[in-house]
Amino acid sequence: MKIGYPCINLSLSCRSSRTFRLATYSHERMAETVESNLACLEKILHFNARHRLLFFRISSDLVPFASHPVCSFPWQKIFRSAFKRIGELIHKYGMRVSMHPDQFILINSPQAQIFHRSVKELWYHSEVLDLLETDTTAKIQMHVGGVYGNKGESIRRFIERYEHLPKKIKRRLVIENDERLYSTHDCLEISRAIKIPVVFDFFHYTCKNNSELVRQALFEVHSTWSEKDGLPIVDYSSQARKKKVGAHVVSIDIRNFRQFLCEAEGFDFDIMCEVKDKERSAMKARAILKEMNRID
Repeated sequence: MKIGYPCINLSLSCRSSRTFRLATYSHERMAETVESNLACLEKILHFNARHRLLFFRISSDLVPFASHPVCSFPWQKIFRSAFKRIGELIHKYGMRVSMHPDQFILINSPQAQIFHRSVKELWYHSEVLDLLETDTTAKIQMHVGGVYGNKGESIRRFIERYEHLPKKIKRRLVIENDERLYSTHDCLEISRAIKIPVVFDFFHYTCKNNSELVRQALFEVHSTWSEKDGLPIVDYSSQARKKKVGAHVVSIDIRNFRQFLCEAEGFDFDIMCEVKDKERSAMKARAILKEMNRID
């Protein structure tokens, strides 16, 4: 079992997600920004290695505008050696990495333009993970998408669109349940049709489910992951008090996390700690896992 956090390290002064306004785009600006983002990613991974946080979600903004028509900068070629060096670091410490495009990446959108733009963005994410020379346990995680007035038709459209995606994308793509539209049960329906792994988001499950127990959901999700996919991924967070449903807590709720681990006893998976204070809560969670003999 590995545990980690997404995108930003609050203990470091740098960010691996620096960007700039599209109006100021230039090859010089791209080179400067990507170099800075990659240098920061390397620092984050060294920090994570020191603290045994061996799961990390890489920011989608690592290469700004990479999938935008304006981008003619050959970032893959220019920074190939930097990506390789970071990939060697990931391999050296036995880390797992993932990526998560934003909510506007919708392969089941009825609008062809949005679908084609989404495919370009997924291709970019695949390029990053390929340049890092990661195996297929490094996943690109996304939500199913919208309902668009007909959930059954939207599920069928996702399945059909997925079947025609490039293999480069399909080998890494996984879907997760969300807090409003698609439950774990819905994701499993899609998985049965196209054999795509399902991420179990515990917090989203608490917001929307089909009355199944956590153990039942984990059992079914586990079966969607093959050896080449690695351990199942579980996203963990909990509800922020006095906030709208679906708002993540600022710092980990220790009692809630322990309760989740008890419910998940006997299952092995990697945990992405989606709590707002990032590595600080991930380190607290790791200490609990170690105390419970769930992690080395």
